[in-house]
Amino acid sequence: MELDEARQRLLYGFFETYLKLTEEEEEQLMGEIKQSPEAEKLLELPVSYEERGIRKGIEQGVVKVAKEMLRKGMEIELIVELTGLSSEAIKELSKKI
Repeated sequence: MELDEARQRLLYGFFETYLKLTEEEEEQLMGEIKQSPEAEKLLELPVSYEERGIRKGIEQGVVKVAKEMLRKGMEIELIVELTGLSSEAIKELSKKI
């Protein structure tokens, strides 16, 4: 079962949106997946999407903090230093607030 990234995203999105399982049902599903010959690849899907979600959440948090720092009148150089965002990104954010 070889899925490219777009198909993986579609499949995982479908499950996340339409397949709401109880904890017991999820445990049963995971048990069945582990018995599949493709278990290793199937079990990697949630982990990779969880990691992407965490990274995206962190990025959104950094942007939110940078916007608040701009609202408080902090210098761009200090915001760059503290957030790790580029000065160009900070300048773009300043145009949006």
